[in-house]
Amino acid sequence: MSSGVDSSVAAALYSKRYTNVRGIYMANWSQTAKCTERDWNDVQRVCHDLGIPCERVNFEREYWHDVFQPMLTMYEKGFTPNPDTGCNKYVKFGKMVEYLSNRYPKDRKWWLVTGHYARVMLHQPSGEFHLLRAYSKDKDQSYYLSSIPKSVLSRVLMPIGHYLKPKIRDLAHEFNLHVSSKPDSQGLCFVSQEQNSFRDFLNDYIEPNPGNIVTEDGKVWGRHQGLWHATIGQKSSVSMPQGDPDYKGVWFVSEKNYERNELVIVKGRDNPKLYKKELRVDEFQWMGCEDGSSEVQRILESGGKVMFQYRSLQTPNQIEKVDESRSIGDNDSNSYVISLTEPVRALAPGQNVVLYRDNRVLGSGVIGGPGGD
Repeated sequence: MSSGVDSSVAAALYSKRYTNVRGIYMANWSQTAKCTERDWNDVQRVCHDLGIPCERVNFEREYWHDVFQPMLTMYEKGFTPNPDTGCNKYVKFGKMVEYLSNRYPKDRKWWLVTGHYARVMLHQPSGEFHLLRAYSKDKDQSYYLSSIPKSVLSRVLMPIGHYLKPKIRDLAHEFNLHVSSKPDSQGLCFVSQEQNSFRDFLNDYIEPNPGNIVTEDGKVWGRHQGLWHATIGQKSSVSMPQGDPDYKGVWFVSEKNYERNELVIVKGRDNPKLYKKELRVDEFQWMGCEDGSSEVQRILESGGKVMFQYRSLQTPNQIEKVDESRSIGDNDSNSYVISLTEPVRALAPGQNVVLYRDNRVLGSGVIGGPGGD
């Protein structure tokens, strides 16, 4: 339970039906953070009103080592990581499942109920549990859940994914939950309370590493304080000479050169340099059969579609094929080259990539770099 309306409604749905429901709250950041205490107080009140016990567990160390420090390292190298995905993989559905497995005997059935907007369903023909998009498309969180261990799916229940958001608010009022009108969480609470922006927050943990901002002709136009201060595809902060026809217009970040510590900018939002049709994806994890690339190929050869997302809630793009990557070593079977039917804008190394067939998550990985020329 996070203290939000979604997990609170999930607790209410099950507590009204079963007598052995318990609430559990994870403290993954500083135990003295204001948001941690505020949310824990809300969880206790919800559980009290529902008549169920609740406990608080501390996974701060695991969050720091498995999520936060790797995130900082990736930002230092110019990548664009997603800490929410890492938290789901290593903490919420990693350490939490390990904790519950140790607390309750393996021969005793238990399930972890969450308030995520996604669905876990049993595929009858194969006997496998599949991760699916939520019915509420504008709230779907399957993108952020795409890298959780597939072995935990049989232990996870996600009732909220079977409802639309307005219905969840209605249920919260019907259950008389005091969080029924609580706003949806936006980002990481410890960032919003400590800094005005995520960039300011990172500055407290990453040493400045100034470098040049250059155009493709090598001309220097400004300085940056660190590669993490920019994202591929975003508008450049440099004021270009609008009186010069060669440089007049709006410029955007197209590349981060880690070796030279440079940000490369190009003119125009739709500059071809901002688009790619082929990319390499590393650390790929299939959410189903082991030979996922063969399954993708079978789907495509039978006339089906496999869709590609590199941001949550974006319009998916169709893929053309998936090949094993040989660009970083023949023994790395978790790297693939994904070819798209149409080029997409602003692919940033470090971003998560998710493949879907209809509403089902097929697998996910991390953008490692361009897959071809």
